[in-house]
Amino acid sequence: MSSTHTDEAPTPTSGPEAPSSFLLLMMAAAVAFTAANLYYYQPLLPAMRDGLALSDTLLGLVPFATQVGYAAAILLISPLGDVMPRRQLIALLSGLLTGALVMQASAGHGVVLVLGTFLMGLGANITQQLIPLAASLSSSQQRGRVLGTLMSGLTLGILLSRVLSGGIAEHLGWRFVFWMAAAAALVWGLLLWRLLPRENARASGMGYLALIGSMVTLFRRHALLRVSALTGALWFAAFNAVWASLSLHLTSAPLGLNLQQAGMFGLAGMAGIVGAKASGRWVASLGTWRTMGLALLVLLTGTLMLWGFQYSLVGLVLGIVLIDLGVFAAQVPNQVRVFAIEPSAQSRLNAVYMLFYYLGAAIGSAAGVKLMTAYGWPGVMTLCVALSAGALLLHVAMRRADPSRAPQAA
Repeated sequence: MSSTHTDEAPTPTSGPEAPSSFLLLMMAAAVAFTAANLYYYQPLLPAMRDGLALSDTLLGLVPFATQVGYAAAILLISPLGDVMPRRQLIALLSGLLTGALVMQASAGHGVVLVLGTFLMGLGANITQQLIPLAASLSSSQQRGRVLGTLMSGLTLGILLSRVLSGGIAEHLGWRFVFWMAAAAALVWGLLLWRLLPRENARASGMGYLALIGSMVTLFRRHALLRVSALTGALWFAAFNAVWASLSLHLTSAPLGLNLQQAGMFGLAGMAGIVGAKASGRWVASLGTWRTMGLALLVLLTGTLMLWGFQYSLVGLVLGIVLIDLGVFAAQVPNQVRVFAIEPSAQSRLNAVYMLFYYLGAAIGSAAGVKLMTAYGWPGVMTLCVALSAGALLLHVAMRRADPSRAPQAA
């Protein structure tokens, strides 16, 4: 059943306009360093496979466990941000993240590595506490700009993760990447404890199980939430299928790149920063629906390029640029309209949305590696084109579910 009144776009409200420039910069940087942990492994899969003698099944479980852990945290931990101080949650998650990264760095068996990646996914929920916190500190007029800044940090983290991990692993080994990440997680945990505003616990009258169950109610009540979640899951599955299998494609014949060269493909993800920042401005003039439509067209074009130019380095770079540009340009308006549904339930709304988002990522990552080992790059890209086209078709078909498509609604 869809509601008719709570899906409307927000009207200007009193309260803070936005976090201070310094705090917003620190939050964006923390998002970058936290999100990077979810993607360090991507250029490292060949080295992990050789170093630990991983089977194809265990190799595919590395990206799968990372995204499943992240999705589990979104389901079980993210909703707590609506009823308890996020600063306290972030401190606890920082400790978990640091320990999980140490576990990965010292893993002597593939099973231990997979377990470490799962726990790392849980700890990386820090990002999903910072995003609704920034939204709650912002007025409706400034929310697109604020979220655009945090999405730029997210994109930068993904970009740096691939470049750094590939370069470091080539010279110091893949384990050193995770030792470095553990040190960074500890430092950022301490910084966030010092810098984030203190919050009071928000009384909701709900126990933990009721809080978790209320997400089902939100999903059933709001058509806009369902459309946003399913569309995001499709495009992020395509995105992760590409990146999880890209290093395997680049390091295989006939391209034959080394780990550092494969990691440098992460520089093409710089387009995602441009997409996120520009999208934060476009929602004010084009509306969320039109902005997302344009972004999904760009994404589909990118997957088609990767499909058609599989052995051209120039074609692969251009395809990656378009994919990152499209994904992060679509993410900002999608989250803007989700946060507008019920301001009192922003953590739970974000949890429902991101749960679908990262379940899509987990399935896409595992499917990408599996298809790469079975059918090569053409098999991966057939899936990615289908997922991207599906996201665009669903977005167009469900236009009526988005009452915020008018320019003034952003």
